[in-house]
Amino acid sequence: MMTSAATPRAEWNRYRGQLEKYFDRTAFDAWKTLTTDAPVSGIRATVRAGRTAMRDMLLAWLPGDMTGLRLLDAGCGTGALAVEAALRGAHVTAIDISAQLVGIARERAPADLNGGRIDWGVGDMLDPALGEFDHVVAMDSLIHYPQADIVATVAALGRRTRRSIEFTFAPRTPALTILHNVGKLLPRADRAPAIIPVAAASLSAALVAALPGWSQPRCERISGGFYTSQALELVRP
Repeated sequence: MMTSAATPRAEWNRYRGQLEKYFDRTAFDAWKTLTTDAPVSGIRATVRAGRTAMRDMLLAWLPGDMTGLRLLDAGCGTGALAVEAALRGAHVTAIDISAQLVGIARERAPADLNGGRIDWGVGDMLDPALGEFDHVVAMDSLIHYPQADIVATVAALGRRTRRSIEFTFAPRTPALTILHNVGKLLPRADRAPAIIPVAAASLSAALVAALPGWSQPRCERISGGFYTSQALELVRP
Protein backbone atom coordinates (compact mmCIF):
# COMPACT_ATOMS: atom_id res chain seq x y z
CA MET A 1 0.00 0.00 0.00
CA MET A 2 2.27 2.70 -1.27
CA THR A 3 3.10 4.92 -4.19
CA SER A 4 5.72 4.18 -6.80
CA ALA A 5 8.12 6.71 -8.28
CA ALA A 6 7.65 5.16 -11.72
CA THR A 7 3.86 5.33 -11.75
CA PRO A 8 2.41 8.42 -13.50
CA ARG A 9 0.63 10.64 -10.99
CA ALA A 10 -2.78 10.44 -12.68
CA GLU A 11 -2.61 6.63 -12.78
CA TRP A 12 -1.45 6.50 -9.17
CA ASN A 13 -4.27 8.77 -8.01
CA ARG A 14 -6.77 6.38 -9.63
CA TYR A 15 -5.15 3.28 -8.19
CA ARG A 16 -4.57 4.80 -4.77
CA GLY A 17 -8.30 5.44 -4.54
CA GLN A 18 -8.97 1.78 -5.37
CA LEU A 19 -6.53 0.58 -2.70
CA GLU A 20 -7.89 2.92 -0.04
CA LYS A 21 -11.46 1.84 -0.77
CA TYR A 22 -10.49 -1.82 -0.64
CA PHE A 23 -8.52 -1.75 2.61
CA ASP A 24 -10.55 0.93 4.42
CA ARG A 25 -14.06 -0.21 3.40
CA THR A 26 -14.54 -3.24 1.16
CA ALA A 27 -12.22 -5.64 3.00
CA PHE A 28 -11.67 -3.86 6.30
CA ASP A 29 -13.65 -6.27 8.48
CA ALA A 30 -12.09 -9.28 6.75
CA TRP A 31 -8.54 -7.97 7.29
CA LYS A 32 -9.31 -7.00 10.87
CA THR A 33 -10.42 -10.57 11.62
CA LEU A 34 -7.70 -12.20 9.54
CA THR A 35 -5.01 -10.54 11.66
CA THR A 36 -6.37 -11.95 14.94
CA ASP A 37 -6.80 -15.48 16.29
CA ALA A 38 -10.54 -15.44 15.62
CA PRO A 39 -12.01 -18.34 13.60
CA VAL A 40 -11.94 -17.84 9.83
CA SER A 41 -12.80 -19.90 6.76
CA GLY A 42 -10.42 -22.59 5.53
CA ILE A 43 -9.27 -20.38 2.67
CA ARG A 44 -8.54 -17.44 4.93
CA ALA A 45 -6.83 -19.73 7.43
CA THR A 46 -4.24 -20.63 4.79
CA VAL A 47 -3.71 -16.92 4.06
CA ARG A 48 -3.27 -16.21 7.77
CA ALA A 49 -0.79 -19.07 8.16
CA GLY A 50 1.15 -17.96 5.10
CA ARG A 51 1.36 -14.36 6.25
CA THR A 52 2.49 -15.45 9.71
CA ALA A 53 5.22 -17.65 8.22
CA MET A 54 6.36 -14.84 5.94
CA ARG A 55 6.46 -12.31 8.77
CA ASP A 56 8.44 -14.70 10.96
CA MET A 57 10.95 -15.27 8.17
CA LEU A 58 11.44 -11.56 7.50
CA LEU A 59 11.92 -10.93 11.21
CA ALA A 60 14.49 -13.76 11.32
CA TRP A 61 16.47 -11.92 8.62
CA LEU A 62 16.69 -8.81 10.83
CA PRO A 63 19.14 -8.47 13.74
CA GLY A 64 18.05 -10.03 16.99
CA ASP A 65 19.09 -6.88 18.86
CA MET A 66 17.91 -3.74 17.07
CA THR A 67 18.65 -1.25 19.82
CA GLY A 68 19.32 2.14 18.27
CA LEU A 69 18.45 1.01 14.73
CA ARG A 70 15.81 2.67 12.55
CA LEU A 71 13.37 0.46 10.65
CA LEU A 72 10.80 1.46 8.05
CA ASP A 73 7.82 -0.90 7.98
CA ALA A 74 6.52 0.05 4.54
CA GLY A 75 2.91 -1.05 4.29
CA CYS A 76 2.60 -1.92 7.98
CA GLY A 77 -1.02 -3.06 7.91
CA THR A 78 -2.19 -3.90 11.42
CA GLY A 79 1.33 -3.59 12.81
CA ALA A 80 2.44 -7.07 13.90
CA LEU A 81 5.91 -6.82 12.32
CA ALA A 82 6.43 -3.27 13.57
CA VAL A 83 5.65 -4.34 17.13
CA GLU A 84 8.07 -7.29 17.02
CA ALA A 85 10.87 -5.06 15.69
CA ALA A 86 10.19 -2.44 18.36
CA LEU A 87 10.34 -5.12 21.05
CA ARG A 88 13.91 -5.78 19.83
CA GLY A 89 14.71 -2.14 20.57
CA ALA A 90 14.18 -0.62 17.12
CA HIS A 91 12.83 2.84 16.40
CA VAL A 92 10.16 1.90 13.87
CA THR A 93 8.42 4.15 11.38
CA ALA A 94 5.30 2.20 10.44
CA ILE A 95 3.36 3.60 7.50
CA ASP A 96 0.42 2.43 5.43
CA ILE A 97 -2.00 3.93 2.94
CA SER A 98 -4.96 2.61 4.94
CA ALA A 99 -5.95 4.83 7.83
CA GLN A 100 -8.25 2.11 9.14
CA LEU A 101 -5.52 -0.50 9.35
CA VAL A 102 -3.12 1.95 11.00
CA GLY A 103 -5.86 2.74 13.50
CA ILE A 104 -6.09 -0.95 14.41
CA ALA A 105 -2.30 -1.13 14.68
CA ARG A 106 -2.24 1.76 17.15
CA GLU A 107 -4.92 0.10 19.28
CA ARG A 108 -3.20 -3.28 19.33
CA ALA A 109 0.34 -2.10 20.03
CA PRO A 110 1.42 -2.75 23.63
CA ALA A 111 2.30 0.22 25.82
CA ASP A 112 5.62 -1.34 26.82
CA LEU A 113 7.85 -1.90 23.78
CA ASN A 114 10.94 -2.97 25.71
CA GLY A 115 12.78 0.25 24.94
CA GLY A 116 11.67 0.38 21.32
CA ARG A 117 9.43 2.93 19.69
CA ILE A 118 6.86 3.06 16.89
CA ASP A 119 5.82 6.16 14.97
CA TRP A 120 2.60 5.29 13.15
CA GLY A 121 1.69 7.14 9.98
CA VAL A 122 -0.73 7.16 7.06
CA GLY A 123 0.77 7.99 3.68
CA ASP A 124 3.54 7.25 1.20
CA MET A 125 6.54 5.07 2.05
CA LEU A 126 8.63 7.13 -0.38
CA ASP A 127 8.03 10.43 1.42
CA PRO A 128 11.54 11.88 1.95
CA ALA A 129 10.33 13.51 5.17
CA LEU A 130 10.41 10.05 6.77
CA GLY A 131 14.21 10.26 6.77
CA GLU A 132 16.83 7.51 6.51
CA PHE A 133 16.78 3.99 7.89
CA ASP A 134 19.07 1.12 8.77
CA HIS A 135 16.57 -1.47 7.55
CA VAL A 136 13.42 -1.42 5.42
CA VAL A 137 10.77 -4.15 5.30
CA ALA A 138 7.91 -4.13 2.78
CA MET A 139 5.82 -7.24 3.34
CA ASP A 140 3.16 -7.89 0.69
CA SER A 141 2.89 -4.17 -0.14
CA LEU A 142 4.61 -4.36 -3.55
CA ILE A 143 2.57 -7.28 -4.85
CA HIS A 144 0.13 -4.96 -6.65
CA TYR A 145 2.78 -3.45 -8.94
CA PRO A 146 4.55 -4.49 -12.15
CA GLN A 147 8.28 -5.16 -12.12
CA ALA A 148 9.33 -1.71 -13.31
CA ASP A 149 7.47 -0.03 -10.46
CA ILE A 150 8.82 -2.48 -7.89
CA VAL A 151 12.38 -1.81 -9.02
CA ALA A 152 11.89 1.96 -9.04
CA THR A 153 10.40 1.87 -5.55
CA VAL A 154 13.10 -0.37 -4.08
CA ALA A 155 15.83 1.74 -5.70
CA ALA A 156 14.31 4.90 -4.21
CA LEU A 157 14.21 3.27 -0.77
CA GLY A 158 17.79 2.10 -1.26
CA ARG A 159 18.99 5.69 -1.45
CA ARG A 160 17.73 6.16 2.12
CA THR A 161 18.74 2.78 3.58
CA ARG A 162 22.05 2.02 5.27
CA ARG A 163 21.95 -1.76 5.74
CA SER A 164 19.20 -3.90 4.20
CA ILE A 165 15.89 -3.98 2.38
CA GLU A 166 13.53 -6.93 2.64
CA PHE A 167 10.46 -7.02 0.44
CA THR A 168 8.03 -9.53 -0.96
CA PHE A 169 6.60 -9.96 -4.44
CA ALA A 170 4.14 -12.30 -6.11
CA PRO A 171 6.24 -14.91 -7.94
CA ARG A 172 5.15 -15.81 -11.45
CA THR A 173 3.79 -19.32 -11.06
CA PRO A 174 1.18 -21.02 -13.27
CA ALA A 175 -1.43 -20.84 -10.50
CA LEU A 176 -0.92 -17.14 -9.76
CA THR A 177 -0.89 -16.28 -13.46
CA ILE A 178 -4.25 -18.02 -13.94
CA LEU A 179 -5.76 -16.24 -10.95
CA HIS A 180 -4.45 -12.89 -12.21
CA ASN A 181 -5.97 -13.43 -15.65
CA VAL A 182 -9.30 -14.60 -14.22
CA GLY A 183 -9.42 -11.49 -12.04
CA LYS A 184 -9.30 -9.30 -15.13
CA LEU A 185 -12.59 -10.82 -16.26
CA LEU A 186 -14.50 -9.81 -13.14
CA PRO A 187 -16.62 -6.65 -13.13
CA ARG A 188 -14.47 -3.75 -11.99
CA ALA A 189 -16.63 -3.17 -8.92
CA ASP A 190 -16.03 -6.77 -7.78
CA ARG A 191 -12.27 -6.78 -8.15
CA ALA A 192 -9.81 -6.69 -5.30
CA PRO A 193 -6.58 -4.79 -6.05
CA ALA A 194 -4.75 -6.90 -8.60
CA ILE A 195 -1.80 -9.02 -7.54
CA ILE A 196 0.69 -8.90 -10.40
CA PRO A 197 2.99 -11.95 -10.74
CA VAL A 198 6.66 -11.17 -11.42
CA ALA A 199 9.43 -13.49 -12.63
CA ALA A 200 12.00 -13.84 -9.85
CA ALA A 201 15.05 -14.08 -12.12
CA SER A 202 14.04 -11.03 -14.15
CA LEU A 203 13.33 -9.00 -11.02
CA SER A 204 16.65 -9.97 -9.48
CA ALA A 205 18.56 -8.93 -12.60
CA ALA A 206 16.74 -5.60 -12.78
CA LEU A 207 17.60 -4.89 -9.14
CA VAL A 208 21.27 -5.63 -9.80
CA ALA A 209 21.24 -2.91 -12.44
CA ALA A 210 19.26 -0.46 -10.30
CA LEU A 211 21.25 -0.95 -7.07
CA PRO A 212 24.85 -1.61 -8.12
CA GLY A 213 26.97 -3.13 -5.40
CA TRP A 214 24.06 -4.38 -3.30
CA SER A 215 24.02 -8.14 -2.73
CA GLN A 216 21.00 -10.45 -2.72
CA PRO A 217 21.87 -13.09 -0.13
CA ARG A 218 18.40 -14.57 0.30
CA CYS A 219 15.31 -15.14 -1.83
CA GLU A 220 12.78 -17.50 -0.27
CA ARG A 221 9.18 -18.43 -1.07
CA ILE A 222 6.33 -19.12 1.32
CA SER A 223 3.54 -21.09 -0.31
CA GLY A 224 0.56 -22.89 1.13
CA GLY A 225 -3.11 -23.03 0.28
CA PHE A 226 -4.22 -19.64 -0.99
CA TYR A 227 -1.06 -17.79 0.02
CA THR A 228 2.03 -17.56 -2.18
CA SER A 229 4.63 -14.84 -1.75
CA GLN A 230 8.38 -14.60 -2.25
CA ALA A 231 10.79 -12.58 -0.13
CA LEU A 232 14.01 -11.06 -1.41
CA GLU A 233 16.72 -9.51 0.75
CA LEU A 234 19.05 -6.77 -0.47
CA VAL A 235 22.13 -5.92 1.59
CA ARG A 236 24.21 -2.81 1.21
CA PRO A 237 28.01 -3.24 1.08
